[in-house]
Amino acid sequence: MCQQVRLCDMQPGERAVITSLPPSALRQRLLDMGFLENAEIECVGKSPFGDPNAYLVCGAVVALRRQDCHGILVRKQVAAWD
Repeated sequence: MCQQVRLCDMQPGERAVITSLPPSALRQRLLDMGFLENAEIECVGKSPFGDPNAYLVCGAVVALRRQDCHGILVRKQVAAWD
């Protein structure tokens, strides 16, 4: 079973696959950093106040502000018993 959520809602240690990027001025910069559709991504940390968050994508750790990752949708694998 898959669950689609916003990237900013992921918790540290969770992994997902990017399904879509927002149509914004930031889109090209995200693509350049490896935020490609169907790329695997992992949340590796959140700051104490929740902004920014760190994500591992394409072998690099990237920190994004909550507002910048708000429109990125990801697909998480969810266990059937959850």
